[in-house]
Amino acid sequence: MKKQVVLAGAIAALLLNLSVASAEDAAKKDIVDTAIAAGSFNTLVKAIQAAGLVETLKGKGPFTVFAPTDEAFAKLPAGTLEGLLKDKAKLASILTYHVVPGKVMSSDVAKLSSAKTVQGQDVKISTAGGVRVNDAKVIQADIQATNGVIHVIDTVILPSM
Repeated sequence: MKKQVVLAGAIAALLLNLSVASAEDAAKKDIVDTAIAAGSFNTLVKAIQAAGLVETLKGKGPFTVFAPTDEAFAKLPAGTLEGLLKDKAKLASILTYHVVPGKVMSSDVAKLSSAKTVQGQDVKISTAGGVRVNDAKVIQADIQATNGVIHVIDTVILPSM
């Protein structure tokens, strides 16, 4: 029994060290590298590359990115993503609509009713039933990067065109 308690304690310490190391590693990466490392933003990263925004989002910042997951992009109507990947200007407009200048943590987001995006239009923010940006629900908040923060959303948000 004593060996099991010691073993359980050693495992818990190891897991704690791994999670601290992961958080420290994430804090050493910029927004683009953090998104790549997460593995759930492959479509977003592909779109950022196609729009020519990699250098910008690797820049000094700080930026707040409302990052749609691969599943969020999969919700778009058939052919939408393919069409956007061919229209660099429209794609860049949509992607920069997901970015707010400055580092806005979840505690700050909860105090806002809107925020001006890099694209120029405002996104609506509500906290009824969880934090929402327009129609997208924030499913994970405060992923730290060296040049800002990422909040994961479940839907691609679209500006007025």
